[in-house]
Amino acid sequence: VQLQASGGGLVQAGGSLGLSCAASGRTFSRYVMGWFRQASGKEREVVAVISSSGGRTYYPDSVKGRFTISRDNAKNTVYLQMNSLKPEDTAVYYCAADERGYLSPTYYSARRSSYDYWGQGTQVTVSS
Repeated sequence: VQLQASGGGLVQAGGSLGLSCAASGRTFSRYVMGWFRQASGKEREVVAVISSSGGRTYYPDSVKGRFTISRDNAKNTVYLQMNSLKPEDTAVYYCAADERGYLSPTYYSARRSSYDYWGQGTQVTVSS
């Protein structure tokens, strides 16, 4: 599967931004989808995960209550809505696909190593 992320940009602290990730292929609905980010000089970290059915999601404490992941399997697209953005949210954001989503409609993993396919990344910059 090929992933194409879009929607990054520059936003002021407290603002909102939405990201999209379009996937190629006919089996999108079988993949767990995740959003990760990597700030300069730091390791890539998970920010949101959604199961293949969309029925189960995961967020780390750093973004819980501010970020929302969703998916539209008919459009082969996963979204990340980011609200109340902070300067520490500045990073390159990547979408990724875990092909083990076929195991269960509620299966998901927050581990970077679980993901088989990665998009090219989109820059999000939050100014103070």
